[in-house]
Amino acid sequence: MARHATRPRALLTSAAALAASFGLALASAATADALSAAAGPTTVTPAGHRFSATLTGNAVFTAGSTTMTCTVSASVPSTGANNQIPAAPGNHNAAGPVSAPINPPTFSGCSTSIGGVSVTVTSNATNGNWSISAQHGSPVTAGLTIPKGGVVLKTSGLASCTITASPTGPSAVNGTWTNGAPSSLAITNAPVSANVTGGFFCPTGNQTATFSAKYQVKDVTDPAQQITVTG
Repeated sequence: MARHATRPRALLTSAAALAASFGLALASAATADALSAAAGPTTVTPAGHRFSATLTGNAVFTAGSTTMTCTVSASVPSTGANNQIPAAPGNHNAAGPVSAPINPPTFSGCSTSIGGVSVTVTSNATNGNWSISAQHGSPVTAGLTIPKGGVVLKTSGLASCTITASPTGPSAVNGTWTNGAPSSLAITNAPVSANVTGGFFCPTGNQTATFSAKYQVKDVTDPAQQITVTG
């Protein structure tokens, strides 16, 4: 009996962790508001250049003692204005952050710490744009914003659940920016949220967790230049 009782509890714990995990992130107004507490002049250069954001290392989602790890994540430019620094003078804000819409980051190579549970992840911009914002300061702060329902996670195997990230509106996932070659955005234990629906083993309702990842942000228009945040 003890053995049979343990399995449902393990499934519920793992599903809860998975559900909470994808309250990610990675709309523009929400991130700008979160960063404006340290409002001051911000300039992002080179003006008008396109950029990519590519995961270095792993993206780690944690809920309690359960983790979910993705080895690949990226937002890359295509057509339109996404993944492009605003043209001058829009790349400068005299009293706050500079923001730019981005294409929804993709996630792959994902696994969980619970055997028998697999996941698929779909990101979207159905209810608004994803964005990245930066605020000059010490340190330089930056963040991603996910629009309402911008990530949908589906688990299969021992637990079949549908997890919708940012279920009620846009939410920000903030971190620290470092100028360099390339520059980077590091997010450490940022709180995230999600809503869960599904079968018996799914912990339906709202969940919370943390997200950690580091993205390299590179100039795609001219790879010899660096994306830089100054005052």
